[in-house]
Amino acid sequence: MQIDLDLVPIEPFTAGVDEVGRGPLCGPVVAAAVILDPDRPILGLKDSKRLTERRRIELAEEIKARSLAWCVARAEVAEIDELNVLHATMLAMQRAVAGLSTEPSSALIDGNRCPQLDVPCAAVVKGDDKVPAIAAASILAKVSRDQEMQQLDALYPGYGIAQHKGYPTAAHMKALAELGATPIHRRSFKPVQQALQNKS
Repeated sequence: MQIDLDLVPIEPFTAGVDEVGRGPLCGPVVAAAVILDPDRPILGLKDSKRLTERRRIELAEEIKARSLAWCVARAEVAEIDELNVLHATMLAMQRAVAGLSTEPSSALIDGNRCPQLDVPCAAVVKGDDKVPAIAAASILAKVSRDQEMQQLDALYPGYGIAQHKGYPTAAHMKALAELGATPIHRRSFKPVQQALQNKS
């Protein structure tokens, strides 16, 4: 269900949920859920893509310190390949909500569809620009995934993973063609399949 935020009030203990990593050719999908504390507001929450890396990291620490509850969860590459990326994304979101230390009264999900949850939920298109809790979730998810991709860059040098975070940039595609796929590449994605075929 999609909602008009002008018509539906946000309840206390509403979790905001967002994900990052559907488009990359490698690495996990990461989702986060956040229940903000109305008595401890956090200034500057917005879509993580519209913040500098430094500001995202600063806000992530503030979100963890000041929220009523937060959780970062994931779906692994093998799950993405087995389920497809959409279903893996829903799974990561379910895990993020289930992992909250405080049970939410409801959940607002960024985008146009909801995972199956044990609490009422609604989808909010461009929710990371409209709902502070969703913006907070987008920040936690992106900071967590970006940090992991920097670590994976050290394990799999030559692909530029720290720079492009797994997205299909020209540099990434060139490395795939020359070096082939790593264990963290998503075999179900066509560019990765083509790279494997070209190397065989």
